[in-house]
Order: sequence, then C-alpha cells, then structure tokens
Amino acid sequence: MKSLLRRPLGLSAVAVLCAAVGCSSTDDAAGLVVPTPSAREAQLCRALHEELPEAVDGHRRRTTEPVSDFTAAWGTPAIALRCGVGRPKILTSGSEHYNPAADSVEINGVEWLPEKQPDGSVRCTTTLRAAWVEVTLPKKYVGDAGDISALTDFADAVKKTIPEGVV
Repeated sequence: MKSLLRRPLGLSAVAVLCAAVGCSSTDDAAGLVVPTPSAREAQLCRALHEELPEAVDGHRRRTTEPVSDFTAAWGTPAIALRCGVGRPKILTSGSEHYNPAADSVEINGVEWLPEKQPDGSVRCTTTLRAAWVEVTLPKKYVGDAGDISALTDFADAVKKTIPEGVV
C-alpha cells in the first residue's frame, strides 16, 4: 500500500513535520476513513449525503477530512457517518466477532445494529438496507447507558434514499 503522505520537493523534514502538526486534529472526524462502495451503493450514498440533516442531536454539521460524499460529521467530538461501508463483522460468518443473534433496534422505521466500542462510543450500522450506513456516536453523547437516540435525526434521510433490501 502506498503512503498517502509524500514529502514535497524542497521542504525539509522539519518543515513537513511542523505543517503536519499544525494541520492535525485530535478530533476523530478529521481522519474518517472514506469507504469504497460499489457503483450502486455509491449512487445511494450520494443521494443520502444530499439529504443529511444540518444538525444531529443539536450539533451542527461540519466538514470532514478528506471531503467525501461518503462521510459526514456533526459536533466535536464528531458524530461521524460513513456510507457504503462493508458488512459489520458481527454479521459476517467466519469472523471472530460473528454473532448471528446480534440484536438490532428499530428507530423511526430504520433498523440499526449498535455495537459498543472499546473507547465507550457506540457504532451503529443500518441493516436490511441496500447500502450499509454506519454512524459512530462518541461516548460524550451516549454516556454510560449507551443512549443512541441521536439516530432519530438520520431516519428520514435514510428512509428517503437507501431503500430496504440486502446488500
């Protein structure tokens, strides 16, 4: 795999390091990994991107880095959305995390599979849709109880743009 960072010609290593530190952020939205969906999923994800709300759980939408039609973020720390991700490992037969009895939750007509993460955040992925949509809710917002009510703000956009069906 090729490195995404390249040293510009004529700049010393110190200058490159200073530029990287000056541009870096401790916020997770700054480093969202952009999914690589199929052509059909990409079309659905672009439609979803256009319908996403300006605010989620009272947090304003902001720019992600890199900018992509497959990612979005709200607030700091970021509520992060990625569209066109792969099937969650918990639903993938043969994965060490496979759990065919994993419970999904229906929120305003959209099924989500919540998974508590080691850092206390909760990653929720849509199920029974033509593209996988993943939303990560930071611990700051979900608390110890795992409150995922912020997903209500995504329901209309998901229902409008990502039809029911299996990827």
